[in-house]
Amino acid sequence: MTAIYTASATATGDGRNGHVRSSDGVLDFDLAIPKEMGGPGGALTNPEQLFAAGYAACFHSALKRVASLRKVTLTDTAITVDVGIGQLPSGGFGLNVTIEAELPGLPEEQAKAILEAAHQICPYSNATRGNVEVALNLA
Repeated sequence: MTAIYTASATATGDGRNGHVRSSDGVLDFDLAIPKEMGGPGGALTNPEQLFAAGYAACFHSALKRVASLRKVTLTDTAITVDVGIGQLPSGGFGLNVTIEAELPGLPEEQAKAILEAAHQICPYSNATRGNVEVALNLA
């Protein structure tokens, strides 16, 4: 694959309690470990939130592309992505993802077909396939 765009970000400081900055400076903020993981939490983001936001935006684009190719008009759609982190039996940590799609006005079978097709073309879905458990749900 030849990349048509490459994003770059650097993490410094204390990892999950550190700082991240994109190469263009658009992203530039501190991170905090969530309280649920023994950290301070608060008004700072964390890697799982960043992953969820990126996946949601990317998946929403894939969903709209599939609908467009199928000549289906979508209105008031939304994608919510939940990213969970937990310990694996091996001792390391892993992620799980739940994608919830709001596709108002579409028959359930058509909505499911578009959702599944989007999952096949979304770059985040392709990157996680076989490595991260991903559940697809209609709201």
